[in-house]
Amino acid sequence: MQIRVGVIMGSKSDAPVMEKANTILDELGIGYESVVSSAHRNPERTAAWARGAASRGLQVLIAGAGLSAALPGVIAAHSLLPVIGVPIASGSLGGVDALYSIVQMPPGIPVATVGIDNARNAALLAAAILSLQDGDVRAALEAYREQWNQ
Repeated sequence: MQIRVGVIMGSKSDAPVMEKANTILDELGIGYESVVSSAHRNPERTAAWARGAASRGLQVLIAGAGLSAALPGVIAAHSLLPVIGVPIASGSLGGVDALYSIVQMPPGIPVATVGIDNARNAALLAAAILSLQDGDVRAALEAYREQWNQ
């Protein structure tokens, strides 16, 4: 299976939330890679991952982060691929700080944003983007929605 989606999170503690994206991608038959790399603790590795994403065949990136949630913006700054940010509930503000950090990107560096802890929707959005050029993904997404709406 061709790996087409990159899933990145800033900390291992984000894995329970981000695994929901992986589950949806598995259900839809979309190949992905999943990595942990912090925008703050591993800035060089994180930037290199984003810069090399397209050359590895990735077409959409999903980045989950809590607190200041710099990771999705850093990824978007280093790649022209679509980036979907997942704000993760953590700290005293329960993810609202992460939501604001991701949704308030400066002009010129867009990051699509889903709801707090909603990695599932991030994967579905990634699938919708891929479905524009891939009939198999479109059919899988249509079947998923039909099943979900019953």
